[in-house]
Amino acid sequence: MECPKCRDKNTRVIDSRPTDDGKSIRRRRECISCGTRFNTYERIEYAPLLIVKRNGTRQEFDREKLLRGVIRSAEKRPISREQMDKLVQDVEFQLRERIEPEIESKEIGELVMQYLMDLDEVAYIRFASVYREFQSKEMFLRELEAMEKQKNQVGDD
Repeated sequence: MECPKCRDKNTRVIDSRPTDDGKSIRRRRECISCGTRFNTYERIEYAPLLIVKRNGTRQEFDREKLLRGVIRSAEKRPISREQMDKLVQDVEFQLRERIEPEIESKEIGELVMQYLMDLDEVAYIRFASVYREFQSKEMFLRELEAMEKQKNQVGDD
């Protein structure tokens, strides 16, 4: 494993432990050359999952790209990095459980918004505003009304 500081490939594992979900292993490493310590994660490598974009093009699923979107929507909100990682992990798990090797980006956005609504309403609205391409305050208001209606329906059950 290459050191992120000095780029030397001579590192050693100090500690290994499974993550909370049990689906990956976190390794604490130390560079023999410069002493820098860093974390790496080992995950199962899945078959490629293709995302069908709105314009019809296809691209491989990128969990880091999804995480960046969640991080942007949760900026300055009381959401921990662990919660964001778990959200992305849960979304990816649900996508990979499906039989189809291709999934529309719309489905991913809707899935992320379901998780964000439970996590933080402001992050949900931020994500929705980009995902649904809000062009006016009326669009924001409609989304807020729909969110409130959905919350009330869940509360009535």
